[in-house]
Amino acid sequence: MIVMGGIVGAGIFANPSEVAHRVHTPFLILGVWVLGGLIAMCGAFIWAELATRLPGTGGQYLYLREVYHPSVAFVYGWGLLLVTQTGGMAAVAVIFSSYFRALTGVVWNDSAIAAAVLVILTGINCLGARTGSNVQSALMLSKIGAIAILVTIGFAVGQPATARLESGALLGQPASFGLLKSIGAAMVPIAFAYGGWQTATFVAGEMRDPRRDLSRGLLIGVTGVVALYLAVNLACLRVLGPSGLDATTTPASDVMRTAVGERGARWIALAITISTLGFLSQGMLTAPRVYYAMARDGLFFKGVGKVSLHSGAPVVAIILQGIAATIIACSGTYGQILNFEVTVDFIFFGMTAASLFILRRRQVGSDTAIYRAPGHPLTTILFVLSCAGIVVSAIVASPTNSAIALCIMLAGLPVYYYWRRFRQAHL
Repeated sequence: MIVMGGIVGAGIFANPSEVAHRVHTPFLILGVWVLGGLIAMCGAFIWAELATRLPGTGGQYLYLREVYHPSVAFVYGWGLLLVTQTGGMAAVAVIFSSYFRALTGVVWNDSAIAAAVLVILTGINCLGARTGSNVQSALMLSKIGAIAILVTIGFAVGQPATARLESGALLGQPASFGLLKSIGAAMVPIAFAYGGWQTATFVAGEMRDPRRDLSRGLLIGVTGVVALYLAVNLACLRVLGPSGLDATTTPASDVMRTAVGERGARWIALAITISTLGFLSQGMLTAPRVYYAMARDGLFFKGVGKVSLHSGAPVVAIILQGIAATIIACSGTYGQILNFEVTVDFIFFGMTAASLFILRRRQVGSDTAIYRAPGHPLTTILFVLSCAGIVVSAIVASPTNSAIALCIMLAGLPVYYYWRRFRQAHL
């Protein structure tokens, strides 16, 4: 349940149509979701071994700091604050905007609605962890109900879109570089939808038998998510067909509208808007604590680690994160924001996975407590190459946004060295 809860988010309500924009046959649409699940499973196995070799607090930040250099960990935190965490929040805020407009009929554009909700949630979480966690608890369960309703109605009530389920070639076009490029582009939103498997490793140190239970939990959890995502896509394909799925930006509402009418579309839109608020609230609540921990370790600016005397919340970090997410949300469409976020995220995923080779060579960790990734080194190599392919696909699909993301990430290096010199001069 920890694995599945860490993965399943709001992206599944928008990404079926994002994938259908890029590949156009049922075989390819479902096939790339299965491929994304296999890559996520390889990554989960790698992170499980990393967690038992370096069991301290910090996860990916800790692995990059210990294996490479503090500057790499700093750039990771810099990118988390300005690109990856905030980019993911901006993308989900745009999902909220699409379904909110479908629900209410307001004439605001997606960027304005996304900015408004980010500002509101930033303010709520500045009031403290108790307020933020209460909001999060109230919103969390709606995404599970929305997915269950969507799949059940899609299969039980909806009429199959038989005329639109093309019976031609499985690939829809001859095998070519163009087809490979389309599949790579489709992997970008899928990579975003499967993100979160790494959070399961946070509890590895508290398991009685991580060698056995972590492997089982990861295998069953990721497999369960793949089955859930395939069920959502099958429901969408059954009711809308590939062409209908390609033509929409709110696939869940369209499925419900086709199956049970306008009232069903409004109910699912309401459930999705609530579930996206839950994800955004969770990000606002948890990620600033990472920046706080880095500042405490001397690897981030002290001001970012300051907490409010009244609420105990890291207000500076929360406000910085909210501002960055708002700017990103106003900068492009949902698909463009995904390319912006995924480009940097999967560079660090690939680097973190490659660190497993270094840790094994250094023999870091006690052999009696170490969980070993199944299939290493082949599964690790496959994951690193997949990360590289996803990054290249994101750059090809949206070169401008990807270039901006890479420039922001690389700007962290001179900032780190300037900050280190400044810090040493004042010791």
